[in-house]
Amino acid sequence: MNLLPKSSKEFGSVDYWEKFFQQRGKKAFEWYGTYLELCGVLHKYIKPREKVLVIGCGNSELSEQLYDVGYQDIVNIDISEVVIKQMKERNAGRRPQMSFLKMDMTQMEFPDASFQVVLDKGTLDAVLTDEDEKTLQQVDRMLAEVGRVLQVGGRYLCISLAQAHVLKKAVGHFSREGWMVRVHQVANSQDQVLEAEPRFSLPVFAFIMTKFRPVPGSALQIFELCAQEQGKPVRLESAERLAEAVRERQQYAWLCSQLYRKAGLGSVSLDLCNGDTGEPRYTLHVVDSPTVKPSRDSHFAIFIIPQGRETEWLFGMEEGRKQLAASAGFRRLVTVALHRGQQYESMDSIQAELSARVMELAPAGMPAQQQVPFLSVGGDIGVRTVQHQDCSPLSGDYVIEDVQGDDKRYFRRLIFLSNRNVVQSEARLLQDASHRAQKKRKKDRKKQQPADNPEDLPAAPGQSIDKSYLCCEHHKAMIAGLALLRNPEQLLETPLSLLVVGLGGGSLPLFVHDHFPKSCVDAVEIDPCMLEVATRWFGFSQSDRMKVHIADGLDYVTSLAGEEARPHYDVIMFDVDSKDPTLGMSCPPPAFVDQPFLQKVKSILTPEGIFILNLVCRDMGLKDSVLAGLKAVFPLLYVRRIEGEVNEILFCQLHPERKLATPELLETAQALEQTLRKPGKGWDDSYILSDMLKTVQLV
Repeated sequence: MNLLPKSSKEFGSVDYWEKFFQQRGKKAFEWYGTYLELCGVLHKYIKPREKVLVIGCGNSELSEQLYDVGYQDIVNIDISEVVIKQMKERNAGRRPQMSFLKMDMTQMEFPDASFQVVLDKGTLDAVLTDEDEKTLQQVDRMLAEVGRVLQVGGRYLCISLAQAHVLKKAVGHFSREGWMVRVHQVANSQDQVLEAEPRFSLPVFAFIMTKFRPVPGSALQIFELCAQEQGKPVRLESAERLAEAVRERQQYAWLCSQLYRKAGLGSVSLDLCNGDTGEPRYTLHVVDSPTVKPSRDSHFAIFIIPQGRETEWLFGMEEGRKQLAASAGFRRLVTVALHRGQQYESMDSIQAELSARVMELAPAGMPAQQQVPFLSVGGDIGVRTVQHQDCSPLSGDYVIEDVQGDDKRYFRRLIFLSNRNVVQSEARLLQDASHRAQKKRKKDRKKQQPADNPEDLPAAPGQSIDKSYLCCEHHKAMIAGLALLRNPEQLLETPLSLLVVGLGGGSLPLFVHDHFPKSCVDAVEIDPCMLEVATRWFGFSQSDRMKVHIADGLDYVTSLAGEEARPHYDVIMFDVDSKDPTLGMSCPPPAFVDQPFLQKVKSILTPEGIFILNLVCRDMGLKDSVLAGLKAVFPLLYVRRIEGEVNEILFCQLHPERKLATPELLETAQALEQTLRKPGKGWDDSYILSDMLKTVQLV
């Protein structure tokens, strides 16, 4: 039997509802949930002794169930004579104090201020089917009548799906009248999606509009949102922000519904926010592994990423998370990253906080009462201390933070918050500084606030950095590329001129400066804030062999190339990121690999020199074009891909006849390494130059 209207306009038709209830008979029809699903919010906003008017009652059992638990002063009205007759017959003997009247809610016959509550379950949604002028006029009459029959302090309690046009109309009408507006989320999405035949993919909301006595000249408007039945209302600044907050919850509910019904939706991520501040607290990624064989214990698991490790390939990249999910052996794995700036007590407290929410992301077919495992690495939440946070006019918001690695050593990182899962610069702290950082973290945890005072740093920034250690794999590969120079074993005694475009934390030029005593380095950085960051937080300093030029790298190279007595560098390194995430290439900006500019780079490179470029490009067509352009200018081109990262290091030289086979490359790298490992050079034993060149390929 099809009871749905041909057009949504029929919801406002008397004839439609007469036919509807004749066909349906005496079986109750429950819009937007039963009494059990709604009772929490109803009992919160209706007192048992209050006089209640139910508009558009239909044949719902809601009034009857309210009556049976003590709400006995209830009047029900509906436009359908058929349903009013049914309800009178059904309740005459058992509920003598409850009345049912055939009445048009746009022209009610009650005196002013007759009720303390007007209850509407889906009626506004049924009437407000569109935004045609005739429909809006009918709704205006309905809402005006609701306001007329309510006492001051009374409440219009409307159960609704809060579609955008409905929310806009209701909130706009009552806020203009000076009423307090609250929107309360009634049922979370899991309650609905777990049903055999789910009713809606949208959550159900209650509008609670409280009538205030008019105050002449007052422009006060109150908008509140209550996201959970037991949650504290959050005050919002405008009707627009309220609508946005409702829309966010609808989108989340729709996502949960889709995740329940379907597996393999692709990359799905969402933020869970702090209920008090609205700031992101957790970032969740949902990863499905359709190849995992179904079993009772393989349906669903949660993986908590320790603080500071969310930037690792396994956790920070989609392919890495897929590998993690497959190796964990679950059909669906939700990874959870912890946000900087938030306080976390322990793994147990995080589990308790997340348990209810993450269950809304469970897949279909999971057995009832199934215990969902929480997984992690090492069993703790990791260590992260934000040392400094600031905003650069050029680079945007950034943080300096210390994190603890696998080996319990501490690392200092520069993170641009526009791309918070990418480490811009990283340096290892010396052991004594790590120990002080750990003591400082315990002290900060007691204070419940991050360190941001230079006087309270875990160690003096310039003294705490282990300058012998390169953290970034692409920096290690770029240094290994020096083995392609002629006679690399003599580099410690040979003058070496370098141009490094892109300073960041300064670890790359600083490493060259410290390990090659005859080197002279010109570093170019467009953002003066980064020079301050490198100097204050990463142990960087200038000297007679190390100069920093605050300039656009494009302009600097162009200026040098235009000089009559232009300088010539033995090594030119580009390690500069793009600020535009839409280009498909995040390092370097496309202008740095345009052929006319590459010709300028060539003009300031010595004939035997090497141009080393850090390339990060996800667009395969664009990458092929970049490689072709480079090879047109530099006939000898090697590429070294960084395992587990998108980075590729390109080594560019001018003379193809100097091409080295892999064994020769490894031999020259070993010769350079033996020189650098001489006593007193502070070389880190884990850094093996030849390993960096084993997988180098000719383009």
